[in-house]
Amino acid sequence: MGSKLYVGNLSYDTTSSDLNTLFAPHGTVSSAEVIQDRETGRSKGFGFVQMGSDSEAQAAITALSGHEHDGRALTVNEAKPREDRPRSGGGGGGGGYGGSRSSAGSSSPSARGYVERGNTGGRTNGERDGNRRSY
Repeated sequence: MGSKLYVGNLSYDTTSSDLNTLFAPHGTVSSAEVIQDRETGRSKGFGFVQMGSDSEAQAAITALSGHEHDGRALTVNEAKPREDRPRSGGGGGGGGYGGSRSSAGSSSPSARGYVERGNTGGRTNGERDGNRRSY
């Protein structure tokens, strides 16, 4: 077991200092952090506590899991490693203009890298309607 703990179902008013105070009776607290939203600065309702040893972490789990704090039953367990998630770069992908796509085996206009000019709403030459120009 690792000595880093996940603490969930925290009141939104709980601070990192409160978390440190809550865990201190169960061993040495190396760090305590309530996770906050980047944009609003408001608590997300969970945090992490790093205990001095595995035995202190286990003692804290036993004592505090299900314990009521600020009117909420805490969830305390071993923190799992963070999963690598792909970063979202915004916008769509794809190859609108340019010939970076391979055109092997396809004869559609979009596969060759051609798109209709103007406000097409994403349509290619092959998806014309009555108001679109024909090339």
